[in-house]
Amino acid sequence: MVDFSRIKQYFADRLDKYGATPQGLDWNSIESQHIRYEQLVKVIDGKESYTLLDYGCGFGSFYDFLKSKDHHFSYIGFDIVETMVEKGKQLHLGNSQCTFTSYKSELHTVDYVVESGIFNMKQNDRYEDWTQYVLNSLTEMNKFAKKGMAANFLTKYSDPEYMRPDLYYADPCLLFDYCKVNFSKNVALLHDYKLYDFTIIVRK
Repeated sequence: MVDFSRIKQYFADRLDKYGATPQGLDWNSIESQHIRYEQLVKVIDGKESYTLLDYGCGFGSFYDFLKSKDHHFSYIGFDIVETMVEKGKQLHLGNSQCTFTSYKSELHTVDYVVESGIFNMKQNDRYEDWTQYVLNSLTEMNKFAKKGMAANFLTKYSDPEYMRPDLYYADPCLLFDYCKVNFSKNVALLHDYKLYDFTIIVRK
């Protein structure tokens, strides 16, 4: 079983130490964060208005990224770390198109669901347990998505000398197959950008 209490504490500590910065989300830099966002946004048709669920939203950085592209959308940010949700509410106070919650009971179907980075930090959990958690989470994301979803992962094809035992390096072929068999015939695997990770895109 995955120990969510340790994961919540880890990210709460990051936010407390670094504040509303990429480091507060355990990213290396804004540049790497935006490279990942550029992959996720490929699932979205930005020419029309849409609704979006940011699954593991942190304090809403992906919302800010989409607004910088002049998208018109309604945003729900979900995160299990309550202090992240509170920070998101503070940073987007008064914005009626942007809501945050820690409660799955408040989530509903939307056009698109995205996830960035929530599957990376497995800490001491077994690889097999974490993989099952990933598959369960993707299944849940799919249920909320009417038009499509996108998620990113560290790749098992990373250079061995840089791989850490506390991080989860996913098998892109396994996840592509799982999404293809269970969710949609229209699945893309993006593994051609500069970082040691990949993005799965599912279109309904």
